[in-house]
Amino acid sequence: MIEINDLFTNIGENTIAGEIFNDKKYPFEVLPEIGDFIIKLGNKLDSNLYKLIKENVWVHINAKVAETASLNGPLIIDDGAQIRHCAFIRGNAIVGKGAVVGNSTELKNVILFDKVQVPHYNYVGDSVLGYKSHMGAGAITSNVKSDKTPVTVKVGNQIVETGLKKMGAVLGDNVEVGCNSVLNPGTIVGSGSNIYPLSMVRGYVKANSIYKKQGEVVEKR
Repeated sequence: MIEINDLFTNIGENTIAGEIFNDKKYPFEVLPEIGDFIIKLGNKLDSNLYKLIKENVWVHINAKVAETASLNGPLIIDDGAQIRHCAFIRGNAIVGKGAVVGNSTELKNVILFDKVQVPHYNYVGDSVLGYKSHMGAGAITSNVKSDKTPVTVKVGNQIVETGLKKMGAVLGDNVEVGCNSVLNPGTIVGSGSNIYPLSMVRGYVKANSIYKKQGEVVEKR
């Protein structure tokens, strides 16, 4: 239920980062490799379409980047993406085609698939957001446990070890996260699910579900 093929469809079409998922089982396995992957991929991009604006920062000629945005590499911003006022991209980030990174949003070590929206006051760190997923205003990923031990993912009664001290969230395709929600370390949300505003989410949320609060998750009709 939390494997790559369970969460994302048409990976090769819906993100420029498709190859990083090859030979992986779980999506969080890509997190330590994002920076090196971007550098390798960036150096192979068509220079007529992607401009190297500073060290290890490639921006598609059709992307819109606000002058007030802070861009740090390794970073790829793909075709038609919007980076809005005062966005802060700390590095190790891929922003997909048509994606929106909004005002005062911070990204670090992330893959945003095509048409992802993180448009208002979001923090997304050590995370993977699937095609057309959307985080409402103020929704964030929490990527470090308070006791600093490695992050695990709880799937029913099973505990999946990630081996990572930093992991935020993985959102499947077409996930909607309500405003001011917190996705705790190791959260994985199945495709097509909705998270109510002001939620505190931990562990695995099944695909095509509505997460109302902890312990109250219903299937969509």
